[in-house]
Amino acid sequence: MSAQPVREDRPADAIAGLLAALALFASLIGLAYRPVRVIPFAIVLALIATAMGGRHARLAAAAVFVGGLCFIVGLALAVITNNPIF
Repeated sequence: MSAQPVREDRPADAIAGLLAALALFASLIGLAYRPVRVIPFAIVLALIATAMGGRHARLAAAAVFVGGLCFIVGLALAVITNNPIF
């Protein structure tokens, strides 16, 4: 008879997942609304989620990557369309 080890879910895992999802959402919102105000805070949230680790580590890493990409694309879109970046 084999037994699987009991996997305990830490509350920090859930918080890290929520922070990563919030960072993704904020990064995508930053594309349309003032990227310099919104996206740096989203990147900070994603970095905090990455530092927390846990089972949502890949989601947090994706949030950091998407945040950086959205920052570059958001600034380019704001400059091309003559919208404010601040």
